Amino acid sequence: MTIIFLLLLASLLPHLTFTVNGTEAKPHSRPYMVSVQKNWLHTCGGFLISDEFVLTAAHCRKNSETLTVVVGAHDLKNKTEGSVCIRVKSYHQHPDFTEDPVMNDIMLLRLEKNVTQNEKVNWISIPIKEEETEVHSVCSVAGWGRLDNGSLSNRLMETHVKIMNHTKCENKWGKVDYSYKRSSVLLIDRRPQMGDSGGPLVCGKTAVGVTSFGDPNLCNSPELPEVYMKVSAYLQWIHKQDVFTTLIQETV
Repeated sequence: MTIIFLLLLASLLPHLTFTVNGTEAKPHSRPYMVSVQKNWLHTCGGFLISDEFVLTAAHCRKNSETLTVVVGAHDLKNKTEGSVCIRVKSYHQHPDFTEDPVMNDIMLLRLEKNVTQNEKVNWISIPIKEEETEVHSVCSVAGWGRLDNGSLSNRLMETHVKIMNHTKCENKWGKVDYSYKRSSVLLIDRRPQMGDSGGPLVCGKTAVGVTSFGDPNLCNSPELPEVYMKVSAYLQWIHKQDVFTTLIQETV
């Protein structure tokens, strides 16, 4: 499977007032968001694409770790908001995932039990065919990643980004291996913070990308775009995991 790059401009649109870390999302306005956790601590983001499958980044699980996911959360420290912790039944890391260079950084988590759809828990649509996201499209990202002070955010944060063309992306990153494999990766200039990996890039009401990596030394790097795995490039692989036996293509 090849990779595709999408770039988000480093500068925000003039009418937006988000800070570097974004702003706090309206509680439960993104019911598809999940916290992927190890030993009850947040490590990555993820998102529901059906009542039993979560899509996240392959690098979020190392050395056969046992992960759990929390659905229906806004404030991860608030034990009274009705969030639910669910064990992972099976892990489906892309068979061609590599870390150096990062390739095919995508993974499906099959939950031990199906989620109950309600106002706080729902899945998000993914593309139904391989397609490109138009350059300059305004999209959004969200997560519980690190803030500027170095601590993880307890509350879900969000911000808007803008798609950039491939040439600008390659000019920033240089001629690395993945820069030639455009069919399955998206690159974004404004980098989500550590802990946001695995979360969705949402354009309209569709999750088109999975947060993968950016500048290894600097969050929100003004120079290096953030890289997202392009969901539509992996539809054949997703189908093979039996996701669509239960997947309802429904926007939220």
